[in-house]
Amino acid sequence: MDIHAAVVHSFDAPPRYEPFDLPAPADEDQELVDVLAVGLHPRVRTGASGSHYTSTGKLPMVPGVDGVGRRQDGRLVYFVADDGLAGSMATRTVIDGRRSVPLPDGVDVVKIAAAMNPAMSSWVALRRRVPIEPGQSVLILGATGNAGQMAVQVAKRLGAGRVVGAGRDLARLAALPGIGADATVALTEDADATAAELAKEAAEVDLVIDYLWGRPAGEAIMALLRARADRSRALDWIQIGSMAGPTLELPSVALRSANFRLQGNGQGAVSTRAYLEQLPSLVEEIENGGIAVSAAAVPLADVESAWNAPEVPGVRTVLVS
Repeated sequence: MDIHAAVVHSFDAPPRYEPFDLPAPADEDQELVDVLAVGLHPRVRTGASGSHYTSTGKLPMVPGVDGVGRRQDGRLVYFVADDGLAGSMATRTVIDGRRSVPLPDGVDVVKIAAAMNPAMSSWVALRRRVPIEPGQSVLILGATGNAGQMAVQVAKRLGAGRVVGAGRDLARLAALPGIGADATVALTEDADATAAELAKEAAEVDLVIDYLWGRPAGEAIMALLRARADRSRALDWIQIGSMAGPTLELPSVALRSANFRLQGNGQGAVSTRAYLEQLPSLVEEIENGGIAVSAAAVPLADVESAWNAPEVPGVRTVLVS
């Protein structure tokens, strides 16, 4: 069927808004929805550039990993796009109904589209991957990014007793106490000073949510373990993002000399079903204001200019049909 969509023809160029031949639903689990709002997330950009680890390299493609849609009966849903189907940046798309959750009438579709993807990483990590216990302390590494800022709020909403936010953007770092951070650490080029600050503020945390990886994560791991009073007390490190690099150098002693448990949270680490089970409660938190989000709505037809526009820190672009 003919629709309009953001179509990627080259991994080196932004998508263009143009007609697209959308395949019809192939079985009873698939259904056609009108797409109302889609977040322009970093995950969407890596998919459209062919650099995400799930990329098949096939072109043309329609990007978009999730969205808010309207079913044919008028009900609203939040859906996670199926890797085998067209992405969500289109006027209409086909979804797997098993990868969707219902939304209440009157929900702010722009807010949901903006917040679900960045918030679900920490929400699922702390509810499913390593369930947080009331009063435990959490370090958010990369807390000045959109997902990191939400992780500060998520950790508090899920019962963290103390939350430490660490990041490079000093202005956004200064704003973290206003959304729940009990302490902050500036990640600077001075490795020794940064290590000392991390040791002071976060040596005794129970969990770390890491959106950075790369050298900052490697240095932070050693700073925390060296300063920890009791190295046999578990430190759970949950790796989610790699904004600072895809690899790190970690001395083997980090794993032998401490009860240090490293695992990831992402596509494949947790099943789609397990992710979806956690989403209705996250929708409720976002809708009732428990997790704050700033969004800027842009028409889907303007996707090419939106793609090239400088990002405003703390504001998620949402494409609306």
